[in-house]
Amino acid sequence: MVVKVYGAAYASPKRVLVCLVEKEVDFETIPIDLFKGEHKHPEFLKLQPFGTVPLIQDGDYTLYESRAIIRYYAEKYKSQGTALLGKTIEDRGLVEQWLEVEAHNFHPPLNNLVLHILFASALGFPSDPKVIQESEEKLGKVLDIYEERLSKSKYLAGDFFSLADLSHLPFTQYMVTLLGKEYLIKDRKHVSAWWNDISNRPSWKKVLEFGTPF
Repeated sequence: MVVKVYGAAYASPKRVLVCLVEKEVDFETIPIDLFKGEHKHPEFLKLQPFGTVPLIQDGDYTLYESRAIIRYYAEKYKSQGTALLGKTIEDRGLVEQWLEVEAHNFHPPLNNLVLHILFASALGFPSDPKVIQESEEKLGKVLDIYEERLSKSKYLAGDFFSLADLSHLPFTQYMVTLLGKEYLIKDRKHVSAWWNDISNRPSWKKVLEFGTPF
């Protein structure tokens, strides 16, 4: 059964795509144009009542929220592809810890930068320089913690690539390309080495064939 992934052009769905590639799971992409409001169409809202992407359909099973989806596939196919949850319960605990850090500490300030630098005009609100400055400062403090962590281990959860690293890929891609904030990565030796490693994985390069996140 081929997995259907809705909204592959956007950043959060690319978390799902790279996970599926790492787990060697076949998928097809279903375009959803957020700028045309297709995520608010009644038929889509029947599947995703909050009107956001990604959404997956796996046979009769439907699931939304990118981090929930990648956890699901990492567990469902844990015996094939990359061991994205680690190999022990202790590994799994650290993967989950850093996934939560990504969701609650790393993502919010970076998402603010994306919204206010890239999409404010398209979304109909003014870009706020104060929000941009404060978000960059917050993100820098988070990356200082990452620098310390990555000085002790190759990846966030240990010496293995996991969902914790994978989940950072789409929005960090914004940071180093479209936002002009690549120095936040490059000025931190261990963060820079980590980003160079994970962003050059064949799985991520394959996902970027679907277009850079927007």
